[in-house]
Amino acid sequence: MASVVLADSALPHSWQKSATSRLFVNVALVIAGSLLTALAARMSIPLPFTPVPITGQTFAVLLIGAVLGSRRGAVSMAVYLAQGLAGLPVFAGGQAGLAVLLGPTGGYLIGFIAAAFITGWLAEHGWDRRPFTTAVAMALGNIVIYLFGVPWLAAFVGIERAPLLGLVPFLPGDLLKIGLATLALPGAWWVVRRVNPTTL
Repeated sequence: MASVVLADSALPHSWQKSATSRLFVNVALVIAGSLLTALAARMSIPLPFTPVPITGQTFAVLLIGAVLGSRRGAVSMAVYLAQGLAGLPVFAGGQAGLAVLLGPTGGYLIGFIAAAFITGWLAEHGWDRRPFTTAVAMALGNIVIYLFGVPWLAAFVGIERAPLLGLVPFLPGDLLKIGLATLALPGAWWVVRRVNPTTL
């Protein structure tokens, strides 16, 4: 059975009573998610042996999906990509433009949309409320990003080198991000329930 996500439970019910206020809140949440992803992209560490940098983007993408839900999470990532395509410096290292999306890291960026949708769908089914299922949801979201990113990267560096340059170096960081999410999301639900015991 589907349930409400964290964003809906944390917001005052008065903000969600009318169609106009719901639309305003949803648009604000989508834009906020895109800007948070852009901010996470600024925390970029280039690596000398791979075109894929270390960033906070994946952590932001998975959290946004879980907090906003599948549709708003995916739309938020689509808005983020649109901002970059429009020339805003929202991609890793302050980059922008179509060349980035068509470059070696383009697959990861496109994968953000699918990953946010998947983690959002799982959150809508309550997976973000307990540590174990939160960890599984975040891991699945990470896998989705790699399923888009690594094959795309292979077109630039070769299929043999792509996992070594676009997957293996980032696994320790992914485990850290999953651990942080495992603490953050169930912890946020605990706070919401304390404030509003009627939360579903």
